[in-house]
This record gives sequence, structure tokens and C-alpha cells, in this order.
Amino acid sequence: MKVVTGEFGYILQDVPHLADYIPDLPTYPNPLRSNPAYSVVKQYFVDMDDSVPQKIVVHRDTPRGVHFRRAGPRQKVCFASEEVNACIVTCGGLCPGLNTVIREIVHSLDYMYGVSEVLGIDGGYRGFYSKNTIPLTPKTVDDIHKRGGTIIGTSRGGHDTMKIVDSIQDRGINQVYIIGGDGTQKGAAVIYEEIRKRGLKVAVAGIPKTIDNDILVIDKSFGFDTAVEEAQRAINAAHVEAQSAENGIGVVKLMGRYCGFIAMYATLASRDVDCCLIPESPFYLEGQGGLFEYIEKTLKENGHMVIVIAEGAGQELLAAKDEQDASGNKLLQDVGLWISQKIKDHFSKQGKLPITLKYIDPTYMIRAIPSNASDNVYCTLLAQSAVHGAMAGYTGFISGLVNGRHTYIPLNRITEGQNKVVITDRMWARLLSSTNQPSFVETKDLNDDDVRKDDAPPTQMLDDAGSSGDGITVKMTNQPL
Repeated sequence: MKVVTGEFGYILQDVPHLADYIPDLPTYPNPLRSNPAYSVVKQYFVDMDDSVPQKIVVHRDTPRGVHFRRAGPRQKVCFASEEVNACIVTCGGLCPGLNTVIREIVHSLDYMYGVSEVLGIDGGYRGFYSKNTIPLTPKTVDDIHKRGGTIIGTSRGGHDTMKIVDSIQDRGINQVYIIGGDGTQKGAAVIYEEIRKRGLKVAVAGIPKTIDNDILVIDKSFGFDTAVEEAQRAINAAHVEAQSAENGIGVVKLMGRYCGFIAMYATLASRDVDCCLIPESPFYLEGQGGLFEYIEKTLKENGHMVIVIAEGAGQELLAAKDEQDASGNKLLQDVGLWISQKIKDHFSKQGKLPITLKYIDPTYMIRAIPSNASDNVYCTLLAQSAVHGAMAGYTGFISGLVNGRHTYIPLNRITEGQNKVVITDRMWARLLSSTNQPSFVETKDLNDDDVRKDDAPPTQMLDDAGSSGDGITVKMTNQPL
């Protein structure tokens, strides 16, 4: 990451460029100059000094702070159209929108820059050295956005830097588009470093993918809106089941290994949820102010109840499972089944309030669907921005949305940690006021050091959404707020 400073506390966290390590790098006029689709666009090329601030809520005397380079086409490109040999790889779990991103990279390279050589790497990182490539043309990818999954396959793990870069070098690939989450982008950063070490003219562009929305810096990740929308169907089914039975309880487990964004937004969108449990907000079952007490109170008042729980919530209450998947993620216990059984056991033992409980886990249904209209547009813009950046010679970056503007972000920035729900944020307060559930924490257990992780102004902890805080550690208490 290159850092450029300016007046009034201006900091540009810039992305690497091929010219940083390749002397006398040739440049060419951007083919978009003669592209009929863009001939009528005024000021289409992005000014080299354009940047986007990371934080837009500031005080009068606040320094200008961190900025990122604005995404978009430049007047000069570093690749001639006929020399480009690009490849696309998808890694990690499935997510709505993967095929849309693949389609738009291929179409953008072809329609905007006249690039005809695009390969799909079959089956994730290991496909670089263990499988054949898949030729991608505008015709072969034309309608793939209507399908879920990824047409070039995906996998977890399989990252062998030397073998991957050897394959890139042997195949003559000079643009690498890597679609994946924070683990995948850590791998992309290592690939970029090895490519730079060898002095290769290869641009490495990442497109962040995580259905959980747990990637730092960016406003949101593609597929998130689709996931929230699809989660409504499961919540609605749970509500119908619960409402149709005496003392009915519907439990829905949603994705969210380390963060509860899907559960939080699906709860707010639904209006049928009585309790939302996420990894960032510890909860307890027994005693005053506990979950069992709240369930009993809700059933007596309403006759039914819907609980939404993120897959990473309450893991501290379950027996530890010291195992990892191929991506290095800790394997979680099924908290949905666990909490369903705990609720059944509690009310069966109590014997006063017979319940009917239905458990729904729509995880793989949500992952496998095609993206909705909103995500399709977002995927298109992410893909186009990545192509513009790679053609302009930028490398070691991801294409991401920051404060509503598309930017180029250094890879190391998004691999520093994970985006989490800040439970002292107004968005979580809105959820609590919507569900009327206990918060399970007391104000006195939260201190400023836990909430504010940087030198942001005090208003930063009141940001509405998309906060990039690391979350906070809270002490559980037997008294609800």
C-alpha cells in the first residue's frame, strides 16, 4: 500500500501500479475514446486526483482523513487489447451474483477494451495447477446471470503461491481477476507479492465476495441484498407455522459465522421476528432477563413467537469444536438445532406451557439462488470497475463501494480484520426497538475504549450502517435494559 499525504490531514491509501516495479512501462490511448457507447459521455475518464473519503461524518475541525482512489476508466491504459490474456477465478463458498460478476468481466473486457482472450480457472485456486481452463466468451456467458452458483466452479483452500504464479507465468496470463472473501483476498495479496517479486507484467484485481457482509471498509458485499430478501421467505414460513399452532415457536437459522448482518437486516425487513440473536451480542438462557424468560413472556402475550439466530451466535455456550474447514474457518456447532432442543427441553421440564417448535435452516437455498435486480446492478459496476483498474495498470487492489462511490482499495486493508455489527450503533438499537427483545447487556458494561477503535469523532459510533468496527466485548448480566 502506498500512502500519499496532503494538506489538512488528507491521507490517500493508494493501490500499487505496474509502473512501480516495471521501468519504462508503455501506455496506450484508452480504446473507450472510440467506443460509440461512450462517445456521448461528458468527462467519462476519471481524473487522476479523484479520491473518495472513507468517513463522511466529520466535525468542523476534523482532519480530512483516509481516502481511496476513485474507480473508473483512465485516459491511458497499460495493456494493448491484443496482448491481454485474462483469467477469472472464484474461491470459497457460493454467493448470489458470482455468475453476474463473471459475465460482466468478460463482457467489459470484450465490449469496452476489445479483449478476446479470457479464461476461467476451474475449481478455485487449485484449478491453476491441477485442472484445465475454461474459455470464456461473451456468447458462452451471455445468460449465466440467471443461474445460481458459478459456472467455473469453486473450492476452499488449495492455495499454493508458487504453483499458482508458475501457472500464470506459463500460460502467459497478464490479468488475474480473483472473486472471493477475506481469506481469498489474503491469497490474492500473496500472489500479487510473488508476481511483483518476479517483475511480471500481471495485474491482480480482487472483487470481494462474502454473503455475510463481513469485509472491512466497503459499504456492502454483493449477494447480501439477495440473501436478506431470500431470508424473508424462511422467516415468513416460520411465522406461519408459529401463528398456526398453540404456543408456536418458529426458529430460523441464517448465515453469519462472525457477524450478524443478514440476521439483523432480515429481522428489520420482516417485522415478524420477536428475537434476533447474533455473534456480536452474547445472550444467556436461564434466569432473570434470559432468553427463556422472554420466550415465556412473549408466548403468554402473543401466543406465538419467531426467533432468528445467526449461525455464529451463542457458540460460547456450546461445547468447543476444535476443527477447521479447508479455508481455515473454525467449524461451528449447529446452534439452530442446539437452541431448538434447549427450548424444547426447558418447556417440557417446566410442564406449564406446552409448545410447538418448528426449525428452518435455509442456508444452502439462499447461497444457491441467482442475484436479485439490486445485486445484479452492483455486480456489474464492481466488475466494470475492476476491469478499468486492471487495464489502467493498477494491481494488488479490490474494487469496492465506499460511501456510495466505487473505489480501488489496497488488498491489505480488507484483510486486516472483519466487519461486524456494532451493538452500540443506532442500527442495533433500531432492531431492539422493533423486536422489543432484551439486549442482555447493561450500559455500564460498555466503555468508550470498546466502542471507538480509532481517532474518529464521537459521532462515528452513531453511524447508521456498514460500520467497520471490530465489535466489542461485553459482560453478560442478568438484568435487561
